[in-house]
Amino acid sequence: MTLFSLARKNIARNFSQYFLYIASMVFSIVIYFTFVTLKYSDIVSEMTKSSQKMGSLMSGAAVVLIFFVAIFIAYSNSFFMKKRKKEVALYALLGVRKRQIGFMLFFENLLLGVFSLVIGVFLGFLSSKLFVTVLIRLMGYDVVAPFTFSTEAVINTASVFLIIFFITSFQGYRLIYQFKLIDLFHASKKGEVAPKPSWVIAILGVISIGTGYWLALQNLLTSEAWRILGMFTPLIILATVIIGTFLLFHSVTGFVLTLFKRREKWLWKGLHLMTISQLLYRVRGNARTLTVIAILSATTVTAGGAVYSLYYNINDNVKLTDPNTFMYEQTANVDNDKVTSLLPTTKYDENISALFVTFEAKQLESAMSIDEDKRIYTVINETTYNKLARLQQKEELNLKGNKATIIDVQYHESLSPKYAGKTITSKKGTSITLEGYHEVPVLNLMAGMTLVVTDAQYKELEKQGESVQFRAIGVDNATTDLSKKIASALPEKAQFSSAPEDYQSGIEGMGSLLFIGSFLGLVFLAATGSIIYFKVLTEAEEDKSQYNMLYKMGVGAREMRKTVASQVFVIFAVPLVIGLAHSAVALTAFSKLFSMDFTKPVIIWMLAYTAIYGIYYVLTVYSYNRIITQNNKREG
Repeated sequence: MTLFSLARKNIARNFSQYFLYIASMVFSIVIYFTFVTLKYSDIVSEMTKSSQKMGSLMSGAAVVLIFFVAIFIAYSNSFFMKKRKKEVALYALLGVRKRQIGFMLFFENLLLGVFSLVIGVFLGFLSSKLFVTVLIRLMGYDVVAPFTFSTEAVINTASVFLIIFFITSFQGYRLIYQFKLIDLFHASKKGEVAPKPSWVIAILGVISIGTGYWLALQNLLTSEAWRILGMFTPLIILATVIIGTFLLFHSVTGFVLTLFKRREKWLWKGLHLMTISQLLYRVRGNARTLTVIAILSATTVTAGGAVYSLYYNINDNVKLTDPNTFMYEQTANVDNDKVTSLLPTTKYDENISALFVTFEAKQLESAMSIDEDKRIYTVINETTYNKLARLQQKEELNLKGNKATIIDVQYHESLSPKYAGKTITSKKGTSITLEGYHEVPVLNLMAGMTLVVTDAQYKELEKQGESVQFRAIGVDNATTDLSKKIASALPEKAQFSSAPEDYQSGIEGMGSLLFIGSFLGLVFLAATGSIIYFKVLTEAEEDKSQYNMLYKMGVGAREMRKTVASQVFVIFAVPLVIGLAHSAVALTAFSKLFSMDFTKPVIIWMLAYTAIYGIYYVLTVYSYNRIITQNNKREG
């Protein structure tokens, strides 16, 4: 029997144990192959007309994916090597040469890799149509993509993953040379050292995370801490949260579990004593692994939640910045009749009189407008604003005390001026006092910052500014095709503004980011779930003798399953909850910075992540129980 055939038989015999490892690798290969296929896809380039940008995004995502998958495969492979050490020791004890054992492990791992590569590329090809269609739909196009097979994508994927598999296979080859025979026999009994909990470390962990949270939630423009720490603040936040998370698993969870252990009434019911005792070791002993899981979960949820929130709010943002479906300035050479002939039935079609007036605005200096004394505002009167507001079904203004108001859709509490009570003065000395600001515009953003004044003030300003006419049009279900036809009928000086085109531009950019972020997130999630799965099942092999003893003592299978489920639940739930807490703080800071409400999209994203993460929990509990049940039947 050759070493190659022995490796093949080992894989066939232990395939059920390798299944999730293979499935995770296959999934990673499918995603990478998809990115590379999209990079070379003509239909994506043609539909988006931004192939260079998309190509850069795909290339960047592919690099991140390669780096992460390489670490994941190496990490997963180390778990399997630990599990195989006893078997390797038996081969050595039977007289098999180290070189032969090394080659057997090398071939075995390489076979797993090549098998995963073939399956991954095949499934990637089958799913390429779906993935391309998803991308196109996310970018706002109603197109069904054809099947595409890219030779370049196959060569690229095969080259990258064969290198990764070769390196990890060499890691297996070196195993027999790294340990003494006695160490290999006792390897399964060696876990991470379980440190003793310390009150000092526990307090430091809470303070560290609290410091990171506090810094993250500070206003970065007005916070004294951000001013002092400067550009190092994000790095400090990241460091304190990671260190705090490790210390949390190191000691804080140990004290919490110890409190449960002191509840004697509860402790002596069922197998609670065994559950708490094992968790005290598992959580503290696996502090590093659980920290990695928590940070990966936080990173995945934060990045994905931020992109999905921006994508989710695109329509509302366009409605805010472009309240009119179409709007343009009526310059001398504009053919309004030609534009009218292109329009379908309209909700409204209004000619708007406005003024461009330059004001001295020293009182309106802010963090974003230092030493900007002169400002040009688009001025409209209260009657014009209210007329458009009624047409757009918005609340009307009621200016009091002969005061004006600024329409500032991009108002930010820290960046924008404090408008209330401030005075601006025109070149000819007309003073306008502001009652505040208003965030509901009736003119598109192309008109610039709008100042709404009383009708009397408007008449006074008419001789002090440049008169301008806008045409504001409201159309139901307008398309980008209609927008392009109108744009072609207008000169560039008309500064044509189109809500459909702005929406399409936003949905295209954020849709591509959402696609990449979602699939990278899925790979991170698959790897995260797999790492816990491998870790828990390795511990299941160590614990099966204890459960067999309980079985012989008459403990029922139901009680043991309940114990397993509760133990594994804690191992899965604690890093997930901590990761979600980290991401909630990060996304809260992000939403404050952009002055947007991310609550609904973030909750949706977190629930989706938790649901998929939960699948790994169910699979792990099932596999754990299967190991115990089979051992109990075998041992009697």
